[in-house]
Amino acid sequence: MKIVAMGDIHERVKAFEIISSEISAADLVIITGDLTQFGNEEKARKVIDVIREINPNIVAQVGNLDSLEIDRFLTREGINIHGSGRVIDDVGIFGSGGSGATPFHTPVEFSEEELKGFLEKGYSEIKDAAIKIMICHAPPINTEVDMIPSGTHVGSKAVREFIERYQPDLCITGHIHEASGEDAIGRTKIINPGPFFEGGFVVINVEKGKLEAELRYFT
Repeated sequence: MKIVAMGDIHERVKAFEIISSEISAADLVIITGDLTQFGNEEKARKVIDVIREINPNIVAQVGNLDSLEIDRFLTREGINIHGSGRVIDDVGIFGSGGSGATPFHTPVEFSEEELKGFLEKGYSEIKDAAIKIMICHAPPINTEVDMIPSGTHVGSKAVREFIERYQPDLCITGHIHEASGEDAIGRTKIINPGPFFEGGFVVINVEKGKLEAELRYFT
């Protein structure tokens, strides 16, 4: 199975043309959050439609700059992984969208307890899968992928504690544009590809029960 994942799109869809061959060859496309820039269902639909023209096999979730209207839209489309999980072959994919509290009071923010609940619910639906992929828009705290330029870590304690406890094979995150990169907590590999419009995406290959994930950039 080949999966391509990206996030922090913010309605800037031209990047999909650049790696259209990579996306069209995937068995699944994952959108980790922030399809829009304070957008509504109409704007989110435009993003999803661009992707579907290249590859119809999509799952997605909201980021903090989306809206709960978009969350409901993704659910109606049958592609929402926020607080949900699905198993494809031996791969379990589950997610938690939005973010924790920010100084900017963005549209989709949750308490740490709520983030924990979304992850627990999604995980319960894929817990028996041989390979587990966690999609969390908010990064875990105190990692290379949650640091803003001042050096302050602004990730989620609940997300980190969840990873420490359950050790999924892979966590793909986003939200903090400046913290594109990789890290690990225990055996869980963590990747923040950064904003897709700046070139970052993740390619995941699962073969014979083994997962390999690579952070890539297009220019």
